[in-house]
Formats: sequence, structure tokens, C-alpha cells
Amino acid sequence: MTTVDAPVDQLDAAAEQGRVCALAARGQRGLQRRAAAHPELFPERPFDAALFGSVALAMAFSAPRCTVEELDLTGRAVLWGFAVDWQVDHLATSRAEIDRITETCLAVADGAAPGDPLGRFLAELRDDLAATPAFSELRGLWREEIARTLRAMAREWEWKTAMAGGSGAPPTLADYLANAENLAATVVNVAHWIHTGSAGTHRELSRLVAVSDEVQRALRLVNDLGTYQRDREWGDLNALMLVADRAEVERRTAAQVDHCRRLLAELAVDRPREADYLTRQLGFTSGFYRLTDFWGVR
Repeated sequence: MTTVDAPVDQLDAAAEQGRVCALAARGQRGLQRRAAAHPELFPERPFDAALFGSVALAMAFSAPRCTVEELDLTGRAVLWGFAVDWQVDHLATSRAEIDRITETCLAVADGAAPGDPLGRFLAELRDDLAATPAFSELRGLWREEIARTLRAMAREWEWKTAMAGGSGAPPTLADYLANAENLAATVVNVAHWIHTGSAGTHRELSRLVAVSDEVQRALRLVNDLGTYQRDREWGDLNALMLVADRAEVERRTAAQVDHCRRLLAELAVDRPREADYLTRQLGFTSGFYRLTDFWGVR
């Protein structure tokens, strides 16, 4: 490389980074408009502007070749996960309320008219997904991912409630990781792949879900290592609360990330675009949680 080439390469790299940031900026404005239409779901605390910006940036970085319109749906799927998490973890006071949330969301996924703000938000997402020709065939898989996410969130609520009341032991780290669907990453990825994927992507969705679940477990651990203090303050469960030594979670995280690297390398052989998406998602999150968190002030 000559001394002339280096600045040119840096210029090109910076231009590409600027394009991705612009994709995120447009995405943030779109997500904020969507949230403003559903104020009951997205109160300013903790849904501040930085949360919408961070979600949009995560999506733009994970799928930089997608259009603003494509990433709008993916970002809204992320916001649905945040909205459900907020309602289950911090607003619900009984299992009956959580069961109602679950019933509402599954009914909407099945095509029912929405009956509350959360249902209306999901129905908008469902109707836009339905514009994808393959949705009729893939709807059952999307619904199952919604169900898995809701079951996992309810399970974590039960653990927290039992622990807080002194009536139950905490889950093991293995049980906690087996419940990583509460992070709502795979359910977002499925919506993204249905909306943006090719026929080949759609044929491979079951395989993609399996790899996404492993990435989701890595993301769960990365998240927990970065948010321990907030989780303690908010009363959330965290992997670091389940073991005596932080190093154990760090070792488990490193092992899970290495496992994902191998899976993603294998996936890249015949599904390079999907492997790149998951790889960038894991990489972005690993860097992001070193400095900050998605949530705003409670």
C-alpha cells in the first residue's frame, strides 16, 4: 500500500460508515414517529430518544445493505420486544396480567383485531409482514417465536417473584440461559428474515432460528455483563446474580461466543448474508454494552 492509497482507503471506509449512520438516523426518526403514535406503550421514561437511536443504529449496523423501509419493520419488531418486556417486568403485578398480555399478542398473531395498545402495535407489524408473499406459509413459525418469547418472559417473572418473596430458589445459570428467548432477539430476526429474505432464506428459516438461538444466548450473557448495576437497581434478573464469581459468567460468555463463531462460519458457506447479519449483530452488541445500555432512565 502506498502513502497515497491509505488516505483514500480511509476516506472510503469513513464514507461507508457515514452511510450506515445516516441509515440509522432516518431509522430513528421513523421509530420515534411510530412510538409517538402509541404513547401508552412508550412513555418518555424509560423510552428516551437515545433508546430509539440505539435500536436504529443496531439494526443499521447489523443489516447495512437493507433499505430504510426494510429496517423500519425490523426496528418496530425490536420495539415490540421492549414494550412487552417493560409491561411484564415492570408494570405487571400478577400472573393474570401476564397471561392477558400473552393471550392478546397470540390472538393478534392469529389475525384477531387488537384490543389494547400492545395489540394494536403488534397488529400493525403483522399487517405489514403479511404483505410479504411468503407470510401465509411462514406465519406459524413467526407466531411460535412470539409464543416462545412470551413464555420465557413469564418464566423469568415467576423466578423473580418467587425469589423476591423468599418462596423459591434462583434458577441455575444453565436454566437461565435455556430461557434466553426472553431477550426477544430471535423473534425479531424471524420477522426480519421473513420481510427481507429470499426464497432460499425462507426455506432455511428453521436452521436460521437454531443458529439465532445460540447467538441469542451469547447476547443474553453480553447484555448481563454490561447491565448488572442497572438490573440490581431495577429488580431485574441477571446471570451475575446466579453465580458466586463474575469470572464464571465471563468464561461462559467467551465459550458461547466461540461456539457462535463456529456456527456462523459454517452458516456462511451457503447462507452468507444471514451469517453476516448475525455476526454483525453479535459484534455490535459486544461493543455496545462495554459503554452503555439501550434503556433510558426509569
